[in-house]
Amino acid sequence: MNIRISADSTCDLSSELVEQYHIAVIPLRVVMDGKPLRDGVDIKPNDLFAHVAAGGTLCHTVAVNLSEYVDFFGSLLETADAVVHFCISSDMSSCFQNARLAATQLDNVWVIDSRSLSTGIGHLVLDAARLAEEGMPPEEIAAEVERRREKLDVSFVLDTLEYLKKGGRCSAIAAFGANLLNIKPAIQVKNGKMGICQKYRGSLEKTLEKYVAERLAEPETVDPQRIFITHSGVSKGILDFTEHAVLEQVPFAEVLRTSAGCTISSHCGPNCLGILFYRR
Repeated sequence: MNIRISADSTCDLSSELVEQYHIAVIPLRVVMDGKPLRDGVDIKPNDLFAHVAAGGTLCHTVAVNLSEYVDFFGSLLETADAVVHFCISSDMSSCFQNARLAATQLDNVWVIDSRSLSTGIGHLVLDAARLAEEGMPPEEIAAEVERRREKLDVSFVLDTLEYLKKGGRCSAIAAFGANLLNIKPAIQVKNGKMGICQKYRGSLEKTLEKYVAERLAEPETVDPQRIFITHSGVSKGILDFTEHAVLEQVPFAEVLRTSAGCTISSHCGPNCLGILFYRR
């Protein structure tokens, strides 16, 4: 059976991984100065950051609509027997609701609410692709990844609160106080929602050192097969430092570095970094 795995652009998988696993990706829209642009196609995070730095208004994102999903799934089914599709958490976007409605208009489309974002979704997508390669039928793939999503550990550290402030998710006073004290919050995704799990103080490098040590403090609870280090434009030096810190804690078999797309970057801003992995 030919099963096609697909995802919204919020999965933040690199082009190399998308090509390697033959993943179909449908982009959300990023609205800049009233113009809708396709995430990762018409606009990249650096374009977004440059626009805001130049005094432009903060971009916002728009979910994939029903008709777009119908067309997308229909085109995949022209060559595939079934589609298993992944969306950002239904608590964060209407993508899942729209995709699920679209699936009712077609045969053999399974839509998964990842209850996650970024490469938390990416973990599930890669697992589904590997299960499809092994010959597992779509309904069993869907059930298996829904089981695995409960074991995801998804978090990231913000270097700045400016983007949350501009987006109305953080008051100007709170942002000013955090910046004045050099506070960097860690955000965790739990039960499909985002919330602050820790606050750090100091340089980004010192913050990431503490963050990694705390997230991986109990190695026996961590699945050592794969970890994503996902970021919104940090330097190679910071990435190297973070990977070294990760591997000192847990000897992961696979460490994947990926860049966050515009959907995630429009909320977290530049120099955000997260480690995303499974618990046992």
